[in-house]
Amino acid sequence: MPADVKKTKTPSLSLLFADDERSLQELMKLELPRMGHTVTVCPDGLTAVAAIEKNNYDAIIVDLDMPGMTGVEVIGRLKEMSPATEAVVLTGKSTTESAIAALRYGAFDYLTKPCKLVEIEALLRRIAAKRELTQKFTALQRRLDRIEGAPTLVGDSRPMARVKALIDKVAPTESTVLILGETGTGKELVARAVHNQSPRADKPFVAINCGALPENLIESELFGHAKGSFTGADDHRVGLFEVASGGTIFLDEIGELPKAMQAKLLRVLESREIRRVGENKTVNVDVRVVCATHRDLSAMVAADEFREDLMYRVNTFEIHLPALRERLDDLPNLAEHLLRRFRPHAKPIEQQLTDDAVAALKGHVWPGNVRELANVIEHATILCDQGPITADDLPQHFNRRQLSGAAKASRGPITLRELEMEAIYEALERNDGSKPKAAAELGIALKTLYNKLSQETGLKAA
Repeated sequence: MPADVKKTKTPSLSLLFADDERSLQELMKLELPRMGHTVTVCPDGLTAVAAIEKNNYDAIIVDLDMPGMTGVEVIGRLKEMSPATEAVVLTGKSTTESAIAALRYGAFDYLTKPCKLVEIEALLRRIAAKRELTQKFTALQRRLDRIEGAPTLVGDSRPMARVKALIDKVAPTESTVLILGETGTGKELVARAVHNQSPRADKPFVAINCGALPENLIESELFGHAKGSFTGADDHRVGLFEVASGGTIFLDEIGELPKAMQAKLLRVLESREIRRVGENKTVNVDVRVVCATHRDLSAMVAADEFREDLMYRVNTFEIHLPALRERLDDLPNLAEHLLRRFRPHAKPIEQQLTDDAVAALKGHVWPGNVRELANVIEHATILCDQGPITADDLPQHFNRRQLSGAAKASRGPITLRELEMEAIYEALERNDGSKPKAAAELGIALKTLYNKLSQETGLKAA
């Protein structure tokens, strides 16, 4: 290995290096601190395990073939004592089979001897980047929990009781979960509940909206990329699958993934290995996968829009989240829960909503589901600072469908957008909230209906 290496801006890591070659031990004592890291050097696996038992390390670099205890055995003990510590293996063999085996035991990556210091430096930079992203995700989640409280599934109706029972059954397992439900029903909340009740609860929960990722950047976002692998790739990037390693990755709106990415995702789900853009070797990832969609995947398969093999892979265990109109008994409790969120410092009062407000809420078709309810309640809290919410505090357009013909005639000019939404609400009401039936009656595509309802929900939130 050349002794010359440029100084980097890589954040300082606490490292353990274990190798029975004396020359490498001496080299690492000099070069790893020059890179800005602290290092403990061990001559064999047994000494390395003893050090791991006494100290915490961000990462370890271990030789595969050492007397007394192999590198794979060291990694096995490491993952028992300190699962968050990353492991890198060094192998001097011409074959990489042993190194690949180490990846399956949880190693972050491997290097083949003789390797260059710049290769070690680049690998440590990736480890530091992953740790930084993981810490940011954890900090953001804690901040959200402080602001909104821990994620809570509100409701004791029969449909919600079944959802909670399914979560209790599947959460302790490693099975892939598919959450089905209309837009705004709270699919991410269910995914978080699965994660929080699983053995991975203290590890990262990473949520990704597949429909919001630019098509040309999806692969890089999910799996990461090497420096220079495409225009704009100015540095190595850790993908979100690696950030979620050890925890849960939530792929929301998986039905929006392009066909080319569906094939790559299928391979990852089958092998639990990713390949960063611009690299040939694979990286092992230990993730629990939870997916969600508001679309009918079977219909998409029939229309050749979604891979059948991927559908079966993600649909190991299915949870169907009911629409709000299907669990109106939960609506008062949901509304009060949202009121407490929007009025965190308000004095508790016996009645949060008047009877006429509850009646008006229950009389609505709720095409935007719980997300729409949250917007309505936030609107009402702005108008009514302290007292109970009344029907008059609800948005003006809220009871538009309930206006009589005379009232409609006397309300004055309305916009084309209002007329359009009125027709949509009335079609939904005639079809008991069924969006496919309402779209067919209106003569528009189902996707168009979803888009218009989403726009309306966004306008209410604004």
